[in-house]
Amino acid sequence: MRKDVRILLVGEPKVGKTSLIMSLVSEEFPDEVPLRAEEITIPADVTPERVPTHIVDYSEAEQSDEQLYQEISKANVICIVYSVNNKKSIEKVTSHWIPLINDRTDKDSRVPLILVGNKSDLVEHSSMETILPIMNQYQDIETCVECSAKNLKNISELFYYAQKAVLHPTGPLYCPEEKELKPSCIKALTRIFKVSDLDNDGVLNDTELNFFQKTCFNTPLAPQALEDVKNVVRRNMTDGVKDNGLTLKGFLFLHTLFIQRGRHETTWTVLRRFGYDDDLELTQEYLFPLLKVPGDCTTELNHNAYLFLQSVFDKHDKDRDCALSPDEVKDLFKVFPYMPWGPDVNNTVCTNDQGWITYQGYLSQWTLTTYLDVQRSLEYLGYLGYSIIYEQESQAAAITVTRNKRIDLQKKQTQRSVFRCNVLGARGSGKSGFLQAFLGRNLQRQRRIREDHKSLYAISTTYVYGQEKYLLLHEVMPDFDFLSEADLACDVVCLVYDINSPRSFEYCAKVYKQYFIDSKTPCVVIAAKSDLHEVRQHYSLSPHEFCRKHKLHPPQPFTCNMTETPNKDIYTRLTTMAMYPHMAQADLKNSTFWLRASVGATVFAVLGFAMYRALLKQR
Repeated sequence: MRKDVRILLVGEPKVGKTSLIMSLVSEEFPDEVPLRAEEITIPADVTPERVPTHIVDYSEAEQSDEQLYQEISKANVICIVYSVNNKKSIEKVTSHWIPLINDRTDKDSRVPLILVGNKSDLVEHSSMETILPIMNQYQDIETCVECSAKNLKNISELFYYAQKAVLHPTGPLYCPEEKELKPSCIKALTRIFKVSDLDNDGVLNDTELNFFQKTCFNTPLAPQALEDVKNVVRRNMTDGVKDNGLTLKGFLFLHTLFIQRGRHETTWTVLRRFGYDDDLELTQEYLFPLLKVPGDCTTELNHNAYLFLQSVFDKHDKDRDCALSPDEVKDLFKVFPYMPWGPDVNNTVCTNDQGWITYQGYLSQWTLTTYLDVQRSLEYLGYLGYSIIYEQESQAAAITVTRNKRIDLQKKQTQRSVFRCNVLGARGSGKSGFLQAFLGRNLQRQRRIREDHKSLYAISTTYVYGQEKYLLLHEVMPDFDFLSEADLACDVVCLVYDINSPRSFEYCAKVYKQYFIDSKTPCVVIAAKSDLHEVRQHYSLSPHEFCRKHKLHPPQPFTCNMTETPNKDIYTRLTTMAMYPHMAQADLKNSTFWLRASVGATVFAVLGFAMYRALLKQR
């Protein structure tokens, strides 16, 4: 909502503009009226909407045209005052004042107008018959008020309507000619309906309606009031109530009714609670709340965020197969202005045999987005209504900013849950295969991936000593001379070479010596395509000799050319090294370090899957 409201009064001389302002302030008709009243400010605590209000007078005798134009450009709402007993002043509304104001304001952001018929105490008839055709002709006119500065009739109402025209404008919501909501308003209210429909059954039941009411107006509806609302809808349309719940059509009808009865503030309260501005766009403050992320810290979703995302998954997984079909994904993202996930996502996370994103894959993708681009994650959570449903100040409450990595190294322990592994290697060395194998895809399945659907990321869960962690693999493009800080910043490094290609290892050796030899980042050499014949590498040292010389673990044989699902042990090792970088070097010769981690991973993977199945049965 606006921080303040600026009301400008214009009109022909002697129509009573100054008298209206002075009657409002002193609550009595002034004996002497100056040519122009000084600008006054009404404090927030005495206005109905709790917003400071500035009232500005205009005098043709005291001000130039240029000063008038400046005031028009600064005004939030303009009251065109005419005298009900002066036909000429009424004619000037359309012949002079409305064209002048329209010439001085931007067509796309026209200022709302209020027609004010003053001196109603001097006549017995109303000017409304003359004014109504004018109101119908000009969409910018919010309302018309007849008042009297002399006997204080409708003075406070006039300024209340002016304030309301700014804070709760009709223009963005409703088309009076068509007598229906505008498309942008329907779009916003449809998103609000979908966010509030917690079980995604297409109706708002009593529990959901009460939650909605409490969220927007801080008070639940009494059972009889709920029934009264539904009965109003039932009387006016056949498909507004279904299974004793409010349908989208019924929800939209109610808001149309509020606006037609002059209760715009009800609809605006709802829109603003769900993050919308005066143009029915979600505000930057709502989508991108302030979140400070110091250097060398990472961003993760916290427990509440995962619970929320699980509930979003549940409400869209209609067939309960623990995966999201393309139609279910489309339905989930209907509350977004665009489709945030492209086809590459299906090759970034785990999918089922049909290529649909599984429950685990869905959470993994959210974890990846939060880690790589937390602002985007905040935006997405905003579209889904996280802060509203979880009653938080903003979706920043869903994010954990981890402590500086240096402190983790000093204390030799970490609370982080997401670890990044950058995968480097010469072109064709098998990096993509290494990423896809992490998602359980053998070579045969990888060959079905379209070139334009490939991803440079793969993320899934691993278990280290019984703790579930996310490992994020990032394939770094092999432009040796253009490796950026982002390409090098990670928790563990994979140097991949093709054992069947004689020049493949040379790239790994050069990258290690230039970028990682003095780094505290653990490195692992991967001997990829180990199902093929191993050839001698054209480098001064063999891969085994190189690793021994630089105190690296021996090259790890790897292949995804098999009929079954590729082995995941290497990924558990990488996560373990990322979690315990100080142990990675010390325990190089101690194979039980790897054995403990791998056995722990297997046991807890089985246990974790059993618990997951049990959870699914409950859902």
